[in-house]
Amino acid sequence: MTWTEEKVTADDGARLWTARAGEGEPLVLCHGGPGLWDMFHEVGGELAERAAVFRWDQRGCGRSQRSDGPWTTERYVADLDAVRDRFGLVRMALLGHSWGAQLALAYTLAHPERVSTLVYVSGTGIGPDADWHPAYRENFLARLGEHPERLARWRELTGRRVFTDDEARERAVLQWSVEFEDRDRALELAGLMADPWFGVAAECSKALNAERKRVWGTPALFTACESLDVPVVIVDGARDIRPRSAVDSLERALPAVRRVTLPTAGHLPWAEDPKGFREAVTAAIH
Repeated sequence: MTWTEEKVTADDGARLWTARAGEGEPLVLCHGGPGLWDMFHEVGGELAERAAVFRWDQRGCGRSQRSDGPWTTERYVADLDAVRDRFGLVRMALLGHSWGAQLALAYTLAHPERVSTLVYVSGTGIGPDADWHPAYRENFLARLGEHPERLARWRELTGRRVFTDDEARERAVLQWSVEFEDRDRALELAGLMADPWFGVAAECSKALNAERKRVWGTPALFTACESLDVPVVIVDGARDIRPRSAVDSLERALPAVRRVTLPTAGHLPWAEDPKGFREAVTAAIH
């Protein structure tokens, strides 16, 4: 699949990397993080056989212009709308993964008339961090600890104030390796996530994670989701180390929701159950 790349200018002048491929109904992908970049090249190409697919790197991340922010969900919602507007998309299906699922939900709540369907992949629901983060942390350490040398090296790198770019990549690959149920291929699959390597936008990650802790899990958010007049499909990997029960809060709130759980997949379901993931997404957008 051939991707056409373009830099889109946000309303404050920030330059955002985008790529598009395929024909048909538009599907815009929101990558995880925060502070990472679009990793949907392969699965996006498969989806582009059935839709017009748009990928983008969020502000200050990956191939987008390096930036000092601002690092807020409101700003990222405006950036996503700039991408939509540049390509003349009146309405679009929106797929978000992990942090990108939170961003896609925030966009849909802000602009429901511009979203035909929301595909919410591997998110953590609309409750507070207490619903999932302690269990995630416990599961993370247990899974990385299956290989004590990896856990020791990750702790060593995490404890440093200064490290090389190669060491930053090594730390990320070790951290991401816990996301895969296929333990024999975990390092290999995590390495593919880091190829190409653009570096984590640390300030972006820190600020947006802090914002989530402050504002997510409020009664107002639950009420807003109860009133959302957009069909939503939740896609989970049952082996995600973030407890899937955290997403129950979102499922309860939404008036038009369907949930697909892929039993053998972890946090990146397209990597471990590509057929099941493609089927879930294509059913949602057609």
